[in-house]
Amino acid sequence: MSETQPLSRTPLNAVHRECCARMVDFGGWDMPVQYSGIVDEHNTVRTAVGLFDVSHMGEIEVRGPEAIRLVDYVTTNAASRLALGQIQYSGLLYDHGGFVDDILVHKVADDSYFLCVNASNQQKDFEHICANNTFDCEVDFASPRYAQLAIQGPKAIEVASKLTASNLAAVRYYWFVDGEFAGVTARMARTGYTGEDGFEVYIAPEHAVMVWKAIMDAGESFGIKPCGLGARNTLRLEAAMSLYGHEIGPSITPFDAGLGWIVKMDKGDFIGRSALAKQREKGLTRALAGFEMQGRGIARDGYEVTLDGAPTGWVTSGSPAPTLNRNIGLCLLPADRAKVGEKIGILIRNQTVEAVVVPTPFYKRSK
Repeated sequence: MSETQPLSRTPLNAVHRECCARMVDFGGWDMPVQYSGIVDEHNTVRTAVGLFDVSHMGEIEVRGPEAIRLVDYVTTNAASRLALGQIQYSGLLYDHGGFVDDILVHKVADDSYFLCVNASNQQKDFEHICANNTFDCEVDFASPRYAQLAIQGPKAIEVASKLTASNLAAVRYYWFVDGEFAGVTARMARTGYTGEDGFEVYIAPEHAVMVWKAIMDAGESFGIKPCGLGARNTLRLEAAMSLYGHEIGPSITPFDAGLGWIVKMDKGDFIGRSALAKQREKGLTRALAGFEMQGRGIARDGYEVTLDGAPTGWVTSGSPAPTLNRNIGLCLLPADRAKVGEKIGILIRNQTVEAVVVPTPFYKRSK
């Protein structure tokens, strides 16, 4: 018999337990799913500010004279067009066009790039990039050197600004600045996964507990609360942000997932380009669509979807939307039927419940 692998823990594991968080196995990580409750945490991020431990995410650094050549070859977006301090949402693909992962590419210097990747994929991503490194640069598995905290919500910038001399107001969306945060060296990126404004702060793991407590103290007057993976999921779904293993994966291309905007076919060769060119030439056969339940019931991940009474696929993500007070979801439909107003069925406990395709994102914050 093989022994069960122990769960990985972030540097904040003890803090979560002290806060009476409900912990779950999340892709091999012992992570908080909720503290005060998913809906309460969700609403706190929408109206004030929440703090997430996302230290399970992975980091990969690419450095050297030809670092940009490697990054541009393994990703779909045009990293060569990044300015210093700018961030790009991008994809790592297999040759057949399906996703290895979706990632964030940060340009640190002309010869240095910082990649944030999904927790469960970090080793796979690292090996994929290394296997394609025929350039004059090195690829470093940097995850052990970083913890990551996400401050999210309309009050996030006010909280974060109390802890740094850096001018965070001058940092545009999808840009970052390096400096000091709560007295330690940090990378502060104006990114997030909630549909709200906010910063993701990268620090050394040994400082994670101190920085977490400093953020909670700084945010006390703004109503800050610790938030778990449950609210993170409902927040990102309302914003129609893709989740690996759901809206994207090895059998799903960027075009299928409505992410054609992260594919720059004109930048030169990259892994998966040929397959994507063929797919575009033949025309899309399926497309990601958002839907809203019309009947009673919640569409959960994996529930069967029907068109005209016939099975057509599965719900990729589904849940109640606390901000909207509706039940929503995402699914892949035949491309010619993925139109706003199209009626579909969701099989819930052997009963088909009506739903309708609606525009996405379901929620968009006011600027």
